Amino acid sequence: MSDDHGTIESLSALAHDAGESYPPSPEFRAQANQNSSEIYLRAAADPEAYWAEQAQNRLTWKKPFTEVLDWTNPPFAKWFADGELNVAENCLDRHVANGHGDRVAIHFEGEPGDTRTITYAELTHEVKRAANMLASLGVTAGDRVAIYMPMIPETVIAMLAVVRLGAAHSVVFGGFSAESLRARIDDVEAELVITADGGYRKGRVSPLKPVVDQALELDDADGKPGTVKHVLVVNRGGNEVNMVDGRDLWWHEEITAYDGEHTAQGFPAENPLFILYTSGTTGKPKGILHTTGGYLTQVTTTFSDVFDIKPESDVFWCTADVGWVTGHSYIVYGPLSNGATQVMYEGTPDTPDWGRWWQLIEKYKVSIFYTAPTAIRSCMKVGRQVPEQYDLSSLRLLGSVGEPINPEAWRWYRDVIGAAKAPIVDTWWQTETGAMMVAPLPGLTSLKPGSSQIAQPGISIAVVDDDGNPVENGQGGLLVVERPWPSMVRNVWGDPQRFIDTYWDKFGDKYFAGDGARLDEDGDIWFLGRVDDVMNVSGHRLSTTEIESALVGHHAVAEAAVVGADDETTGQAVVAFVILKSQQHLITEAEAEQELRSHVASHIGAIARPRNVYVVNELPKTRSGKIMRRLLKDAAEGRKIGDTTTLADTMVMQLISDRVVAEREAK
Repeated sequence: MSDDHGTIESLSALAHDAGESYPPSPEFRAQANQNSSEIYLRAAADPEAYWAEQAQNRLTWKKPFTEVLDWTNPPFAKWFADGELNVAENCLDRHVANGHGDRVAIHFEGEPGDTRTITYAELTHEVKRAANMLASLGVTAGDRVAIYMPMIPETVIAMLAVVRLGAAHSVVFGGFSAESLRARIDDVEAELVITADGGYRKGRVSPLKPVVDQALELDDADGKPGTVKHVLVVNRGGNEVNMVDGRDLWWHEEITAYDGEHTAQGFPAENPLFILYTSGTTGKPKGILHTTGGYLTQVTTTFSDVFDIKPESDVFWCTADVGWVTGHSYIVYGPLSNGATQVMYEGTPDTPDWGRWWQLIEKYKVSIFYTAPTAIRSCMKVGRQVPEQYDLSSLRLLGSVGEPINPEAWRWYRDVIGAAKAPIVDTWWQTETGAMMVAPLPGLTSLKPGSSQIAQPGISIAVVDDDGNPVENGQGGLLVVERPWPSMVRNVWGDPQRFIDTYWDKFGDKYFAGDGARLDEDGDIWFLGRVDDVMNVSGHRLSTTEIESALVGHHAVAEAAVVGADDETTGQAVVAFVILKSQQHLITEAEAEQELRSHVASHIGAIARPRNVYVVNELPKTRSGKIMRRLLKDAAEGRKIGDTTTLADTMVMQLISDRVVAEREAK
């Protein structure tokens, strides 16, 4: 990825001022879990020793490890391979044994308003009962169990019960179709599926069991018989479902036969923990395999250090869904391994109204809040008058995850939600990395709006050109990880060659993340988004993220998504889709295109001026809040719209497509 002068200048402009930064207050730094920069020096001097220390000090091992990293067969790594541990014991039993059984593990809030408070002792008891139930259904070490569930405590219980037995779970997000679910079940050869009748979403029950039924009725892709022998069903929604005799079992009926006595057995550190599928626009989804010891070490460490967690006093809330890696690492394994108290919420931020999140923060006195930039921008669109109705004074740290956060949203998040005092940790990582890789340590880092800034201790990150050579400060390139890390993807399930081809083929000895990044003059990292979101307009490389940030910086714009569309003249052209703020009256929809095209040109340069700006009422988002830019690209290029089954609202793209066609014909 060659550097482009306009890209560099525009990203510098997004920071507004190289001097704009927010150092930790003396009070925050004094109490921070990490408040000495010596940790970076020590970890850089001997990364393996650093990670061995974290594994020994933060986890309980059934059999201590003597090997740290085995990199004799790259790119297939082994961490702590001769050690043995039980992940569920680390997340549950040891906290009870250490006298913390009465500490709340989960404050659950259902969308209808029903609540449950579950202590560590109660959660441990339920996981042991569930493990006994699963064992009676034949689940043993090495098996795979598919989980297709809503955001309820039984989802966490099911995950922990599976790994307690040494089996691996494959959680499938509840918004996926029957075809997607069946493909994942077949790929891992699951004999058991755990699901629920349904889950609450936007005021109604979204059915799940019927989707499982449809999935199991489909023909196998290879014509083979299906592997599923049993389906366990949690009664959540009370909706009517079909129960197949001999196959389908009600969770609440089956579990009554089992008590809470279960001894956790140790399993090798490289025992499979979970397989999580990354969605692709083409081809078979990739089953990302994570194993136990290294993964748990890094999620436990980063949860503690990046969120500055104080388990005895903090209340943590991550708004992700457990169906994504953020939910795995920072709802289930990271918080519970640290013995933290957290909020788990079933519904959406706008049900019954846009005050729901803030009401829950006030109710549970949430002190650490972790969400996505898309959600922050949606809240900006509604306006600060909504969160200002609630007492958010308990918040002392904010986090961002999922995509680069534009500086305008960063500032709004800090000022409106964090009362202009809560540090923001902007975290970069992936399904494949398993845990945070780039993020500030809030007791040490002077924060810059829009930048994830610095690699975590013990992680070696570089920004390189197309030939793998490191770029200088002030330049952009491709993000790579130069050394193995504990929570790294071990393989693509059942397809080691695809693992090599996808992540290691480009640079050989470096993991290529697929993201573009830029180093500022201080050497801090600014993410540009996926490489395929970097457009080539007349030979100039432009990031969709930077143009979106410029658009959202306009006073009338609430949210924006930018794609590169094929153009006969320039190769690619910039096409923008924007939502205007509901409260603004300064420009009309008719005026918006010319106004915003000029705005981008003045902020970035004429080369970045959008060819088209479409004003829309909503953007196509998955239920986890991710904008599906490939669908917008379909519309911009006049193609038939691709698969919309994962969208929260499947009608959004039809409305957008109709708008694009109408405006094209009008011109």
